[in-house]
Amino acid sequence: MLIFAATLIGFTSCIEGNDKPVVDPDPEPDSEVLITSNITSNTTWETGNTYVLGGRISVTSGNTLTIEPGVVVKGEVGTGSNATALIIARGAKIMAEGTATSPIIFTTVADEITPGEIVSPNLEPNLSGLWGGLIILGNAKGSFAGDVNEIQIEGIPPSDTNGLYGGDNDADNSGVLKYISIRHGGANIGEGNEINGLTLGAVGSGTVIENVEVIGNQDDGIEWFGGTVNVTNALVWNPGDDGMDTDQAWAGTLDNFIVIAGSETDHCLEIDGPEGSYNAGHTLKNGSIKGNDVAELGDFRDGARGTFESIYFFGFANPADTDGRGDLSLSGDASVANFADGVLNFASLEITLADGVELSTVFKAGTDAYASSVAAGANTVGATKSAFTGWTWADAAGQLADF
Repeated sequence: MLIFAATLIGFTSCIEGNDKPVVDPDPEPDSEVLITSNITSNTTWETGNTYVLGGRISVTSGNTLTIEPGVVVKGEVGTGSNATALIIARGAKIMAEGTATSPIIFTTVADEITPGEIVSPNLEPNLSGLWGGLIILGNAKGSFAGDVNEIQIEGIPPSDTNGLYGGDNDADNSGVLKYISIRHGGANIGEGNEINGLTLGAVGSGTVIENVEVIGNQDDGIEWFGGTVNVTNALVWNPGDDGMDTDQAWAGTLDNFIVIAGSETDHCLEIDGPEGSYNAGHTLKNGSIKGNDVAELGDFRDGARGTFESIYFFGFANPADTDGRGDLSLSGDASVANFADGVLNFASLEITLADGVELSTVFKAGTDAYASSVAAGANTVGATKSAFTGWTWADAAGQLADF
């Protein structure tokens, strides 16, 4: 049974000296609702309310969590076994359909944001690790070591079977995410293992994910572990590890995306290969990636496969000045030898290079054959930024001006 603790809190639409946009200039006072146990029946979180995750909360199989537009979800601060997260278990659904004028925000209890606001009144966008993240798990295929058909998602203890993902239903439906902003997550659960902002484990193609922003996550912004789900209009800003990370033969498409590196970002893209005999590739297209002089363009690892097209890179440092960073690297059998076999497909890559840098210095192992150098702002490929205007914190903070 769910335990709810509700208190009315005052709401102000603006704070002196802080010109932050508000979605609803005159919302009703909101209730703060504490969630302390798993969701075991169909449940609705209502517009105007803030819901606080008191721990690791799972929506269990057979049940649906509906989150109405404008809801704010906050995770208690905690690490290790006390890290908070919202898990949509296999067989469960989340119906979180925000709108362009009323997005749904996932953040930390340290954030004083209230329903109707876009910009935090007290936290900076690079703060991370203050709660866990959003984890969605499904019944689609993945490529797992030993060719097992299910596995435990990283970040969740094996004792919690709500963390299992994988199966054979590629059309599996875990629900809908639309106009979602996930912030300040990535709590450390031990031995340097953090939770991603949005984790998609074997999520099937029946799931709809559109218009998602992840900000200030201590680990990856979005990570796919197998599955077939497609994602449209995704923005990651200030990831602490990788921007977009793909693993275990994810077989979907990411279309129209932006990555904005932060001071701790490792790779803007990390592409990992299958771990079992099941091989499938994915597609990343129509992306714009800003390196901010700290990150690598991408790291293509053993067995990496897929199609990468119409992607624009800019703001990356000279690799010679940054210990080899600022390039697109390939390791193991993720090499030019695989291009002819259709394992890796690159097309229409563009980059604005740092002064004095050659294209072949940045695009390694023959990938420069699929790339071209352009002047700043002269790119002909990349993301359509209008998909992210008006509802994202990145837009409100002026981070999209260069896109």
